[in-house]
Amino acid sequence: MDESTPYSELTPDCVLNAIESVGYRCDGRMLALNSYENRVFQIGIDDDNGGPKFVVAKFYRPHRWSDAQILEEHAFAFELDEAEIPVVAPLRIGEQSLHQFEGYRFALFPRRGGRAPELDDPDVLEWLGRFIGRIHARGAVKSFTHRPAIDIDSFGEQPVHYLLHHNFIPPDLVEAYRAAAQAALTAVRDAYQRAGAVETIRLHGDCHSGNILWTDDGPHFVDLDDARMGPAVQDLWMQLSGDRASMTRQLSDVLAGYEDFMEFDPRQLHLIEALRTLRILHYAGWIAQRWTDPAFPAAFTWFNTQRYWEEHILQIKEQISAVQEAPIGPL
Repeated sequence: MDESTPYSELTPDCVLNAIESVGYRCDGRMLALNSYENRVFQIGIDDDNGGPKFVVAKFYRPHRWSDAQILEEHAFAFELDEAEIPVVAPLRIGEQSLHQFEGYRFALFPRRGGRAPELDDPDVLEWLGRFIGRIHARGAVKSFTHRPAIDIDSFGEQPVHYLLHHNFIPPDLVEAYRAAAQAALTAVRDAYQRAGAVETIRLHGDCHSGNILWTDDGPHFVDLDDARMGPAVQDLWMQLSGDRASMTRQLSDVLAGYEDFMEFDPRQLHLIEALRTLRILHYAGWIAQRWTDPAFPAAFTWFNTQRYWEEHILQIKEQISAVQEAPIGPL
Protein backbone atom coordinates (compact mmCIF):
# COMPACT_ATOMS: atom_id res chain seq x y z
CA MET A 1 0.00 0.00 0.00
CA ASP A 2 1.40 3.40 -1.02
CA GLU A 3 1.62 5.59 2.08
CA SER A 4 1.29 8.76 -0.03
CA THR A 5 -2.08 7.66 -1.47
CA PRO A 6 -3.30 5.14 1.11
CA TYR A 7 -6.92 5.02 -0.03
CA SER A 8 -6.31 4.51 -3.74
CA GLU A 9 -7.49 0.89 -3.50
CA LEU A 10 -10.51 1.63 -1.33
CA THR A 11 -13.06 1.45 -4.12
CA PRO A 12 -16.84 1.30 -3.55
CA ASP A 13 -16.73 -2.44 -4.22
CA CYS A 14 -13.96 -2.85 -1.65
CA VAL A 15 -15.98 -0.93 0.93
CA LEU A 16 -19.13 -3.00 0.38
CA ASN A 17 -17.20 -6.27 0.30
CA ALA A 18 -15.50 -5.34 3.57
CA ILE A 19 -18.87 -4.78 5.25
CA GLU A 20 -20.22 -8.06 3.94
CA SER A 21 -17.08 -9.89 5.10
CA VAL A 22 -18.23 -9.44 8.71
CA GLY A 23 -21.73 -10.77 8.09
CA TYR A 24 -23.82 -7.82 6.95
CA ARG A 25 -25.73 -7.79 3.67
CA CYS A 26 -25.39 -4.43 1.93
CA ASP A 27 -28.25 -3.07 -0.15
CA GLY A 28 -26.04 -0.82 -2.29
CA ARG A 29 -26.72 2.47 -0.53
CA MET A 30 -23.43 4.19 0.31
CA LEU A 31 -22.82 7.80 1.30
CA ALA A 32 -19.35 9.20 1.96
CA LEU A 33 -19.36 11.24 5.18
CA ASN A 34 -17.18 14.22 5.98
CA SER A 35 -13.79 12.90 7.04
CA TYR A 36 -10.24 13.47 5.81
CA GLU A 37 -7.94 11.63 8.20
CA ASN A 38 -9.95 8.43 7.77
CA ARG A 39 -12.62 7.40 5.27
CA VAL A 40 -16.13 7.13 6.68
CA PHE A 41 -19.26 5.86 4.91
CA GLN A 42 -22.92 5.43 5.73
CA ILE A 43 -23.88 2.00 4.44
CA GLY A 44 -27.39 0.73 3.81
CA ILE A 45 -28.07 -2.72 5.23
CA ASP A 46 -30.56 -5.28 3.97
CA ASP A 47 -31.86 -6.74 7.24
CA ASP A 48 -34.91 -9.01 7.25
CA ASN A 49 -35.00 -9.20 11.04
CA GLY A 50 -35.88 -5.61 11.84
CA GLY A 51 -32.31 -4.71 12.76
CA PRO A 52 -30.44 -1.52 11.88
CA LYS A 53 -30.96 -0.29 8.36
CA PHE A 54 -27.72 1.66 8.27
CA VAL A 55 -24.26 1.32 9.75
CA VAL A 56 -21.39 3.78 9.67
CA ALA A 57 -18.13 2.24 8.47
CA LYS A 58 -14.86 3.88 9.44
CA PHE A 59 -11.73 2.85 7.53
CA TYR A 60 -8.67 3.86 9.52
CA ARG A 61 -5.83 5.65 7.78
CA PRO A 62 -3.11 3.06 7.24
CA HIS A 63 0.11 3.49 9.23
CA ARG A 64 -1.33 6.12 11.60
CA TRP A 65 -2.37 4.04 14.62
CA SER A 66 -1.30 0.56 15.64
CA ASP A 67 -3.92 -2.11 16.28
CA ALA A 68 -3.27 -1.75 20.01
CA GLN A 69 -3.90 2.00 19.86
CA ILE A 70 -7.16 1.56 17.94
CA LEU A 71 -8.37 -1.13 20.31
CA GLU A 72 -7.54 1.12 23.25
CA GLU A 73 -9.76 3.80 21.68
CA HIS A 74 -12.55 1.21 21.34
CA ALA A 75 -12.11 0.05 24.93
CA PHE A 76 -12.47 3.63 26.17
CA ALA A 77 -15.67 4.03 24.12
CA PHE A 78 -17.08 0.78 25.53
CA GLU A 79 -16.20 1.88 29.05
CA LEU A 80 -18.05 5.18 28.59
CA ASP A 81 -21.01 3.50 26.94
CA GLU A 82 -21.33 0.98 29.78
CA ALA A 83 -21.40 3.92 32.20
CA GLU A 84 -24.37 5.28 30.20
CA ILE A 85 -22.38 8.25 28.95
CA PRO A 86 -23.64 9.16 25.45
CA VAL A 87 -20.64 8.23 23.33
CA VAL A 88 -21.14 6.33 20.07
CA ALA A 89 -19.12 3.14 20.54
CA PRO A 90 -18.24 0.68 17.75
CA LEU A 91 -20.31 -2.42 17.17
CA ARG A 92 -19.00 -5.73 18.42
CA ILE A 93 -19.27 -8.49 15.84
CA GLY A 94 -18.25 -11.89 17.14
CA GLU A 95 -16.65 -10.10 20.11
CA GLN A 96 -14.48 -8.13 17.67
CA SER A 97 -14.68 -4.38 17.06
CA LEU A 98 -11.70 -3.98 14.71
CA HIS A 99 -11.78 -5.80 11.39
CA GLN A 100 -9.49 -6.13 8.38
CA PHE A 101 -10.17 -6.51 4.69
CA GLU A 102 -7.64 -6.36 1.85
CA GLY A 103 -5.14 -4.41 3.93
CA TYR A 104 -7.62 -1.95 5.40
CA ARG A 105 -8.63 -1.87 9.04
CA PHE A 106 -12.18 -0.77 9.77
CA ALA A 107 -14.84 -0.56 12.45
CA LEU A 108 -18.62 -0.32 12.23
CA PHE A 109 -20.75 2.03 14.29
CA PRO A 110 -24.48 2.51 14.73
CA ARG A 111 -25.82 5.53 12.87
CA ARG A 112 -26.74 8.40 15.18
CA GLY A 113 -28.37 11.59 13.99
CA GLY A 114 -28.22 15.05 15.49
CA ARG A 115 -27.34 18.67 14.90
CA ALA A 116 -24.54 20.94 16.04
CA PRO A 117 -24.95 22.25 19.60
CA GLU A 118 -25.86 25.91 20.10
CA LEU A 119 -22.77 27.04 21.93
CA ASP A 120 -24.18 30.51 22.58
CA ASP A 121 -26.89 29.01 24.81
CA PRO A 122 -25.83 28.89 28.52
CA ASP A 123 -28.05 25.86 29.19
CA VAL A 124 -26.44 23.94 26.32
CA LEU A 125 -22.95 24.78 27.59
CA GLU A 126 -23.81 23.65 31.10
CA TRP A 127 -25.30 20.42 29.72
CA LEU A 128 -22.16 19.80 27.67
CA GLY A 129 -20.05 20.52 30.74
CA ARG A 130 -21.89 17.85 32.72
CA PHE A 131 -21.26 15.17 30.11
CA ILE A 132 -17.63 16.17 29.55
CA GLY A 133 -17.25 15.99 33.33
CA ARG A 134 -18.65 12.47 33.29
CA ILE A 135 -16.29 11.48 30.46
CA HIS A 136 -13.34 12.86 32.41
CA ALA A 137 -14.40 11.20 35.65
CA ARG A 138 -14.11 7.86 33.84
CA GLY A 139 -11.02 8.98 31.95
CA ALA A 140 -9.23 9.68 35.22
CA VAL A 141 -9.73 6.14 36.51
CA LYS A 142 -6.73 4.81 34.60
CA SER A 143 -4.30 5.83 31.87
CA PHE A 144 -3.88 4.87 28.25
CA THR A 145 -1.06 2.41 27.74
CA HIS A 146 -0.58 2.67 23.99
CA ARG A 147 -2.06 5.98 22.85
CA PRO A 148 0.17 9.07 22.98
CA ALA A 149 -0.27 12.32 24.90
CA ILE A 150 -1.07 15.86 23.82
CA ASP A 151 2.26 17.58 24.32
CA ILE A 152 4.42 20.41 23.01
CA ASP A 153 6.66 18.10 21.00
CA SER A 154 4.06 16.25 18.93
CA PHE A 155 1.61 19.15 18.58
CA GLY A 156 4.13 21.98 18.20
CA GLU A 157 7.76 21.18 17.57
CA GLN A 158 7.24 18.29 15.14
CA PRO A 159 4.77 20.06 12.79
CA VAL A 160 6.91 23.22 12.78
CA HIS A 161 9.98 21.15 11.91
CA TYR A 162 8.09 19.35 9.14
CA LEU A 163 6.88 22.57 7.55
CA LEU A 164 10.31 24.18 7.64
CA HIS A 165 11.97 21.18 5.98
CA HIS A 166 9.46 20.28 3.25
CA ASN A 167 9.20 23.48 1.20
CA PHE A 168 5.60 24.36 1.99
CA ILE A 169 6.29 27.90 3.16
CA PRO A 170 7.04 30.54 0.45
CA PRO A 171 10.77 31.39 0.53
CA ASP A 172 10.19 35.03 1.40
CA LEU A 173 8.15 34.01 4.46
CA VAL A 174 10.30 31.20 5.84
CA GLU A 175 12.22 33.34 8.33
CA ALA A 176 9.07 35.16 9.45
CA TYR A 177 7.36 31.81 10.05
CA ARG A 178 10.39 30.38 11.84
CA ALA A 179 10.64 33.38 14.18
CA ALA A 180 6.90 33.46 14.91
CA ALA A 181 6.67 29.70 15.49
CA GLN A 182 9.68 29.58 17.80
CA ALA A 183 8.41 32.57 19.78
CA ALA A 184 5.01 30.86 20.07
CA LEU A 185 6.58 27.63 21.31
CA THR A 186 8.58 29.57 23.90
CA ALA A 187 5.37 31.25 25.09
CA VAL A 188 3.64 27.86 25.25
CA ARG A 189 6.47 26.37 27.33
CA ASP A 190 6.26 29.33 29.70
CA ALA A 191 2.49 28.79 30.05
CA TYR A 192 3.06 25.13 30.92
CA GLN A 193 5.58 26.20 33.56
CA ARG A 194 3.05 28.63 35.06
CA ALA A 195 0.44 25.86 35.17
CA GLY A 196 2.80 23.47 36.90
CA ALA A 197 2.42 19.70 37.10
CA VAL A 198 -1.26 19.40 36.18
CA GLU A 199 -2.87 15.97 36.02
CA THR A 200 -3.27 14.28 32.65
CA ILE A 201 -6.23 11.98 31.99
CA ARG A 202 -7.82 10.09 29.12
CA LEU A 203 -9.59 12.65 26.91
CA HIS A 204 -11.89 12.78 23.92
CA GLY A 205 -9.06 14.86 22.47
CA ASP A 206 -10.96 16.54 19.62
CA CYS A 207 -14.10 17.74 21.38
CA HIS A 208 -15.18 20.44 18.92
CA SER A 209 -18.79 21.04 17.92
CA GLY A 210 -18.47 18.85 14.81
CA ASN A 211 -17.94 15.83 17.05
CA ILE A 212 -20.94 16.60 19.24
CA LEU A 213 -24.38 15.71 17.91
CA TRP A 214 -27.29 17.37 19.68
CA THR A 215 -30.82 16.03 19.95
CA ASP A 216 -33.83 16.97 22.08
CA ASP A 217 -32.51 14.46 24.62
CA GLY A 218 -29.16 16.20 24.79
CA PRO A 219 -25.71 15.56 23.29
CA HIS A 220 -23.87 12.48 22.20
CA PHE A 221 -20.19 12.45 21.38
CA VAL A 222 -18.68 10.82 18.32
CA ASP A 223 -15.23 10.09 16.93
CA LEU A 224 -12.72 9.19 19.62
CA ASP A 225 -10.04 8.83 16.94
CA ASP A 226 -7.92 11.53 18.61
CA ALA A 227 -8.37 10.26 22.17
CA ARG A 228 -5.14 10.86 24.06
CA MET A 229 -3.74 11.58 27.48
CA GLY A 230 -3.79 15.27 28.30
CA PRO A 231 -5.01 18.02 30.64
CA ALA A 232 -8.79 18.16 31.12
CA VAL A 233 -8.99 21.70 29.79
CA GLN A 234 -8.19 20.37 26.30
CA ASP A 235 -11.78 19.16 25.96
CA LEU A 236 -13.20 22.29 27.59
CA TRP A 237 -11.54 25.15 25.74
CA MET A 238 -13.01 24.00 22.41
CA GLN A 239 -16.45 25.06 23.68
CA LEU A 240 -15.19 28.66 23.99
CA SER A 241 -15.11 31.30 21.26
CA GLY A 242 -15.34 35.04 20.71
CA ASP A 243 -13.77 37.82 22.72
CA ARG A 244 -12.43 37.54 26.25
CA ALA A 245 -15.73 38.54 27.89
CA SER A 246 -17.64 35.95 25.84
CA MET A 247 -15.21 33.18 26.66
CA THR A 248 -15.35 34.09 30.36
CA ARG A 249 -19.14 33.67 30.36
CA GLN A 250 -18.94 30.46 28.35
CA LEU A 251 -16.31 28.99 30.67
CA SER A 252 -18.51 29.76 33.68
CA ASP A 253 -21.43 27.93 32.07
CA VAL A 254 -19.34 24.90 31.09
CA LEU A 255 -17.72 24.59 34.52
CA ALA A 256 -21.10 24.94 36.24
CA GLY A 257 -22.01 21.57 34.73
CA TYR A 258 -18.53 20.06 34.65
CA GLU A 259 -17.89 20.37 38.37
CA ASP A 260 -21.04 18.42 39.19
CA PHE A 261 -18.99 15.34 38.24
CA MET A 262 -15.31 16.31 38.09
CA GLU A 263 -13.25 18.79 40.05
CA PHE A 264 -11.46 21.30 37.83
CA ASP A 265 -7.92 22.40 38.64
CA PRO A 266 -7.82 26.19 38.01
CA ARG A 267 -4.11 26.03 37.21
CA GLN A 268 -5.13 24.54 33.87
CA LEU A 269 -6.58 27.91 32.85
CA HIS A 270 -2.99 28.89 31.99
CA LEU A 271 -3.10 26.25 29.25
CA ILE A 272 -6.19 27.40 27.31
CA GLU A 273 -4.39 29.69 24.87
CA ALA A 274 -1.29 27.49 24.90
CA LEU A 275 -3.35 24.51 23.73
CA ARG A 276 -5.11 26.67 21.15
CA THR A 277 -1.69 27.72 19.83
CA LEU A 278 -0.52 24.11 19.61
CA ARG A 279 -3.68 23.21 17.70
CA ILE A 280 -3.03 26.01 15.18
CA LEU A 281 0.57 24.86 14.63
CA HIS A 282 -0.45 21.20 14.47
CA TYR A 283 -3.29 21.84 11.99
CA ALA A 284 -0.98 23.40 9.39
CA GLY A 285 1.53 20.58 9.79
CA TRP A 286 -1.24 17.96 9.56
CA ILE A 287 -2.48 19.30 6.22
CA ALA A 288 1.08 19.43 4.88
CA GLN A 289 1.81 15.85 5.93
CA ARG A 290 -1.36 14.65 4.16
CA TRP A 291 -0.87 16.75 1.01
CA THR A 292 -0.18 13.75 -1.23
CA ASP A 293 -3.61 12.35 -0.35
CA PRO A 294 -5.78 13.65 -3.24
CA ALA A 295 -8.59 14.49 -0.82
CA PHE A 296 -6.50 17.22 0.82
CA PRO A 297 -5.67 19.52 -2.13
CA ALA A 298 -9.30 19.20 -3.21
CA ALA A 299 -10.66 20.12 0.23
CA PHE A 300 -8.08 22.69 1.33
CA THR A 301 -7.63 24.70 -1.86
CA TRP A 302 -6.50 27.75 0.12
CA PHE A 303 -3.60 25.92 1.74
CA ASN A 304 -0.07 26.44 0.49
CA THR A 305 -0.82 29.87 -1.00
CA GLN A 306 1.02 33.09 -0.23
CA ARG A 307 -2.05 34.59 1.39
CA TYR A 308 -2.58 31.57 3.63
CA TRP A 309 0.94 31.70 5.04
CA GLU A 310 0.80 35.46 5.57
CA GLU A 311 -2.44 35.07 7.56
CA HIS A 312 -1.10 32.00 9.39
CA ILE A 313 1.98 33.88 10.57
CA LEU A 314 -0.21 36.78 11.72
CA GLN A 315 -2.44 34.32 13.60
CA ILE A 316 0.58 32.81 15.35
CA LYS A 317 1.78 36.27 16.40
CA GLU A 318 -1.67 37.08 17.81
CA GLN A 319 -1.56 33.84 19.78
CA ILE A 320 1.77 34.77 21.33
CA SER A 321 0.08 37.78 22.90
CA ALA A 322 -2.92 35.72 23.96
CA VAL A 323 -0.74 33.10 25.67
CA GLN A 324 1.17 35.80 27.56
CA GLU A 325 -1.99 37.50 28.90
CA ALA A 326 -3.45 36.61 32.26
CA PRO A 327 -5.70 33.57 31.77
CA ILE A 328 -9.46 33.87 31.61
CA GLY A 329 -11.41 32.53 34.55
CA PRO A 330 -15.02 31.76 35.38
CA LEU A 331 -17.25 34.56 36.63
